[in-house]
Amino acid sequence: MDYFKNLLNLLKTERDEDRRAYQKLTETASVADRRMNGITWYPIAIRGTEPSRGDYISVEVERTTHQDVSHQLRFGASAALFSNFDPKKDRVEGTVTFQGGNRLKITLLTEELPDWARDGKLGIDLLFDDNSYDEMQNALKLGSLLADKPAEGKLIQILTGGKQPSFRSETGFTKPTGLNPSQQRAIEKIIAANDLAVVHGPPGTGKTTTLVQAIKALWGQNSKQILVVAPSNTAVDLLSEKLAGEGMNVLRIGNPARVSDRLTSLTLDSKMADHAMTKEIKKLKKQASEYKNMAHKYKRSFGKAERDQRKALFDEAHRIMRDVDKTEQYIIDDVVAKAQVITATLVGANHYTIRGLKFDTVVIDEAGQALEPACWIPILKSQKVILAGDHCQLPPTIKSAEAARNGLSTTLLEKCADLHPEAVVLLNEQYRMNESIMGFSSKIFYNGELKANDSVAHQLLFKGDAALHFIDTAGAGFDEKLEGTSSTNPEEAAFLLKHLDHLLGELDAHYTADNFPTVAVISPYKEQIRILKEQLPDFPLLLLHQDKITVNTIDSFQGQERDIVYNSMVRSNTDGEIGFLSDIRRMNVAMTRARKKLVVIGDSSTLSKLPFYADFISYAEQLEGYKSAWEFMGD
Repeated sequence: MDYFKNLLNLLKTERDEDRRAYQKLTETASVADRRMNGITWYPIAIRGTEPSRGDYISVEVERTTHQDVSHQLRFGASAALFSNFDPKKDRVEGTVTFQGGNRLKITLLTEELPDWARDGKLGIDLLFDDNSYDEMQNALKLGSLLADKPAEGKLIQILTGGKQPSFRSETGFTKPTGLNPSQQRAIEKIIAANDLAVVHGPPGTGKTTTLVQAIKALWGQNSKQILVVAPSNTAVDLLSEKLAGEGMNVLRIGNPARVSDRLTSLTLDSKMADHAMTKEIKKLKKQASEYKNMAHKYKRSFGKAERDQRKALFDEAHRIMRDVDKTEQYIIDDVVAKAQVITATLVGANHYTIRGLKFDTVVIDEAGQALEPACWIPILKSQKVILAGDHCQLPPTIKSAEAARNGLSTTLLEKCADLHPEAVVLLNEQYRMNESIMGFSSKIFYNGELKANDSVAHQLLFKGDAALHFIDTAGAGFDEKLEGTSSTNPEEAAFLLKHLDHLLGELDAHYTADNFPTVAVISPYKEQIRILKEQLPDFPLLLLHQDKITVNTIDSFQGQERDIVYNSMVRSNTDGEIGFLSDIRRMNVAMTRARKKLVVIGDSSTLSKLPFYADFISYAEQLEGYKSAWEFMGD
């Protein structure tokens, strides 16, 4: 099928670019550089080993220094244990099976630790993620094979535009209470759908709440196991926790990003540990370890009798581990069968524990940030799919500009919303923003259909304050500068922090330390964030309240909210060049993070070259929220 052939080509382009970027990052990089880039733990200490499935060994390690450096080592990632004496030769590959804090477990593709692992100077390298690409590629190939089959291909035909979705007129389910009319409509659509429903959830509209109630209703209707997935571990964790809080039996496949006791108790490892037959496994693993240790006591120079004895000990250890594998598989099957809801990331939906399972329904949350090839992994395991997200916010991150340009950045959510409007329900009541903050996004992105719930519509920081400001730096001499590939504007950064410092001074009269408002300082550009962080200590009030202030890129704030948001737009030049500010979905995210106050600081003469920004500035003027930077320059 040409549809999947095209996706396979786009995925190959993306994989090649991703691999090229990874190789550039690692081939000549020192261990210190790799550590700084978040792809290496070094140095590490081995804290324990035990036999694992399939005659492999599981090793628990701890990073002993540089513990504050952020990293990309995650559950399921391919990684290698290496010795820094000879890192190219002394290395053994494996898979991360647990990561939490400064510890991780890695299952190595070897029966025993190599001799060099006893000499110290050890580290863990993140390897290129071939596994995720292989899973996506295999799903696309399978989709192409199944597309023309009458039964298995029906959902594929609907999602690719060959057929229309259908809906039952009578659903006969009990409506959940406490939801607004659009949330009720979304649940009715999900229950009535035979194959596809789309929940379009703009910022602050209670998409997660709606999905949780819909999943409960689906289970109540037919008592069939439901697969719930999302592209990020954080989104999976949130849904897992909320579903468990509603009393559902949830099994979280994979390693939670947020390691809370409540989440850990939902994982496969935790549920297996509580199983009646786990004591038997521990006893068998201990026996296998003892046999292997006895075998290792034979030195390398020995005769036939010793060799035979060593072989017999290893054979017995292997036989015991095969019994362990069988018992573990029985426990896994038992735990999986009892779950009402199974939650995982998109790629995690093909984890070995659930690889062969089929589901009546799959729910894909954050589908507006999901790469389409990854969505096909869970979709091909089900007869009905619920897509939830917002294609008017940021799309998935794509490494290859060519793949993005040729269609990889268009999500399945976006395609289905266009192809099948009858399957879409817009959640239209938001519980986050003052209506002035909401108004512009509602008009541009949501056909003016959003409304603010009464509880938030008129909320302000204090009586007489304004909810929205555009502060115009045109003519103030705040010129942008280029730092590498990123733009900066140091004078705009200093102006923003001074303005925020002044606001916090006003707020001190209205709030105590306990209830002080939360603040986000955001910008589209990473280098501007670096400059803002550098300058922040120059302002005493900002330092005093620094536990309430977060400074980061717009992209990192998708899904978050704060009481106050300041946005530094950076671009200020005579050519009207605005670069990737022209992706207005990024600005939709930026403008919808604030609950009570949004302050956008930028150069109107540069920004207004794009009608979107000209319209926003006019909107601010109508609300009497337009100010010139000159008004504050004398302060």
